[in-house]
Amino acid sequence: MRHTVEKIGGTSMSRLCELRDTLFIGDRSKDDVYDRVFVVSAFAGITNLLLEHKKSGEPGVYALFANDDSNHKWQDALDRVAEAMKAAHAEVLTHAGDVQQANMFVEERVLGARNCLIDLQRLCSYSHFRLHEHMGHIRELLSGLGEAHSSFVTSMMLQRSGVEARFVDLSGWRDEGDVSLEQRITNAFEGIDPATEMPIVTGYAQCVEGLMNEFDRGYSEVTFSHLAALTGAREAIIHKEFHLSSADPKLVGEDAVRKLGRTNYDVADQLSNMGMEAIHPKAAKTLRQAGVPLRVTNAFDPGDPGTLIDDQPADEAAAEIVTGLDIVTLEVFEQDMVGVKGYDAGILDVLTRHNVRIVSKVSNANTITHYLDASLKTMRRVERDITKMFPAAEITSRRLAMVSVIGRDLNGLSILTRGLQAIANAGREAIGASQGPRNVDVQFVMDRDSMEPVIKALHAELIENTPTRLSRVA
Repeated sequence: MRHTVEKIGGTSMSRLCELRDTLFIGDRSKDDVYDRVFVVSAFAGITNLLLEHKKSGEPGVYALFANDDSNHKWQDALDRVAEAMKAAHAEVLTHAGDVQQANMFVEERVLGARNCLIDLQRLCSYSHFRLHEHMGHIRELLSGLGEAHSSFVTSMMLQRSGVEARFVDLSGWRDEGDVSLEQRITNAFEGIDPATEMPIVTGYAQCVEGLMNEFDRGYSEVTFSHLAALTGAREAIIHKEFHLSSADPKLVGEDAVRKLGRTNYDVADQLSNMGMEAIHPKAAKTLRQAGVPLRVTNAFDPGDPGTLIDDQPADEAAAEIVTGLDIVTLEVFEQDMVGVKGYDAGILDVLTRHNVRIVSKVSNANTITHYLDASLKTMRRVERDITKMFPAAEITSRRLAMVSVIGRDLNGLSILTRGLQAIANAGREAIGASQGPRNVDVQFVMDRDSMEPVIKALHAELIENTPTRLSRVA
């Protein structure tokens, strides 16, 4: 197959007119416009209004509906969603007829969702039915509204510009029966020829597996990866607002960072572990197993090839990226732990039960320390459960930060030694540091106030100031 499958995130979608003039069309000839399938996210902010704000936690329609006390706040929130959707497409659609058609699309979808939620509330007023049993389906229904809207609007905008664009709705709106994700995609693409038309596909796909049960708001990358694998794409491309670089350019400076250019799925997994996802690990697994390479590009720099991610090792040893993450340490000390089995398994069971993400861990004879991505509220519950399990143990939690140096091959670069020296030279202190035998990442733990200075110091020492000859040492 000649076609690519390409994904656009919500923040980029808010600059849709720019994307039309660069990514979608630009200076391409008519024939070069096609052989590309686009998976789009909802316009920026819409999913926050539909579910809850991703960062602040401010409740959206879903959260208000889940806690509804008959004051119908969720209905007011749904009205705000409709207003926000109309405002979003009014900025990108220039033809009055297109705006009217998009308004009608929003009103029809929002009304359908409203009626569904009202009917469900009425049904669950009877004791035989429990609302909590349906909340997963409601979350998926609401999520699908955002992607259906952006996909519909994008296809209309492109059609107005002379592109044979087709709205491909995987959200299952008013469809009968549950189908698998593979069936959903396969059925939707029957009769579609990417060589002669441009499919604009919803990032959300309704399926019997229930994408949000496992991936929550990361579902669009799962749809994207399965679509690329099932259709035999020659390449999968994620368009971001920036290049995949050696560090955050806002932190270390635009002139200091280096575009990666090429890396592998191993590095992508390490980035995901540090909360800096190039792609969701399970989406990456789908592409890797299907033999589809992934490319990450800057959507607004279409002439640059971006960064290719595949399964190949590095040609030479080099530190590729420095990134950081706020963490909470969970330290369990028990003097009599040495030689006794069960402590590690018990702690892991508690962390799993509370859905706490483990970033890393270290242990010695009588202490097990987990570096976790979790809130302090959750940690209090974790500590309480571990105390019940091991009443003689001393349990402490601290709010710290972790900075990781990542590369396909760090052999021979003395990253640990040079990193500790760079941190000391910057007037900071590493509370802990670790390096595994695979030599793909080195982790440094410090106070949170030190994270940004440490990232700058490590980037300067290991990437900016490293002569090319050092990267060849193996």
